[in-house]
Amino acid sequence: MSSVVVSGIGLTKFGTHEESSAKDLVLQASVQALKDAGFPKIDAVYVGNFMSGMLNNQEVLGSIIANELGLGNIPTAKVEGACASAGIAFRQAYLMIQNGVYDHVLVAGVEKMKHAATQDVTKAINAAMDNGSSDKQAGLTFPAFFGLVANRYFHETGASKKHLALVALKNREYALNNPIAQFRKETSVEEILNARLITDPLGLFDCSPATDGAAAVVLSKGENGVKIIASGQASGPTQIEYIDSLTSIPAIRESARIAYEQANLTPENVDVVELHDCFSMTEIIAIEELGFAEKGMGWKAIEDGETKHGGKVPVNTSGGLLSRGHPIGATGLAQIIQIVLQLRGEAPNQVHGAKIGLAQNLGGTGAYSTVHIFEKAGV
Repeated sequence: MSSVVVSGIGLTKFGTHEESSAKDLVLQASVQALKDAGFPKIDAVYVGNFMSGMLNNQEVLGSIIANELGLGNIPTAKVEGACASAGIAFRQAYLMIQNGVYDHVLVAGVEKMKHAATQDVTKAINAAMDNGSSDKQAGLTFPAFFGLVANRYFHETGASKKHLALVALKNREYALNNPIAQFRKETSVEEILNARLITDPLGLFDCSPATDGAAAVVLSKGENGVKIIASGQASGPTQIEYIDSLTSIPAIRESARIAYEQANLTPENVDVVELHDCFSMTEIIAIEELGFAEKGMGWKAIEDGETKHGGKVPVNTSGGLLSRGHPIGATGLAQIIQIVLQLRGEAPNQVHGAKIGLAQNLGGTGAYSTVHIFEKAGV
């Protein structure tokens, strides 16, 4: 099978783009990625997007990119996997190159959310739940689900709301140095703990925001770039009644197992991580499922600074979804780009000597998870 590398990257700023459409944003990021890769001949385009049809009345994004950029009559596709849309799109492109179908693929992700009314964004996001289930009939939303998770986790462990605040604080501190991040204002544990309650025990800082933004990468056959050494994907329950434990997300655990096995690595080999902190509670569970903390001890790892520079493994050095922002269709690629920058030695909040990086992208309440592992060029 062919070696596959990330040969080019592109990002817009995350936040509010009043004057730009989803099309404008995704083209901006795509041109950056193509330029960074040296403008290779692109064989296909994959686009991660979740709600452009619902919020922007715009589909066919893959063909739009190919036409606007003059890439010819190449195959294109939009990939939808809720918040894991971009991670799944990236995986499909990787597999196509690895198996010899293409040499160069452009993968882009985009979401335009800030222009829409809160109730419309909430309705669109809730399409990532099983809307024919009793969960929907009970009025369950994503904050409510992860609030239930947090309360159960508190019950089973020694964790408290303060540990959620420590996650939010860490990610905000990292975002201060990231020029594309949505939130770059200093905060404190006290401000986080006293912020407006969204759903008990999650406050405003514990929930990722609505965001406009786009990200893009070029994947290429060969060795000239940051190497992709593993790609895992798994699915999980979409209804609470089928979940064995509220404090576990099986799709993360299984996608990580697949990736570690492919790479012939263990969590101890990983130098830097970007994971899916859609809520502060999700980060605590994810570090456990990925093997960076023992089950039920993720809160202690946070308390002891193990997920920061100088600790066991720095997590979400971009600021994560909580502070970098969460343009849903672009998030998985934004995570990957931060890892690529880390392994190039060019990242905000650079981890000295980083050689192996991991990116984990979650969809729904655990419906999808992708895990990709990367290796520094020349290692």
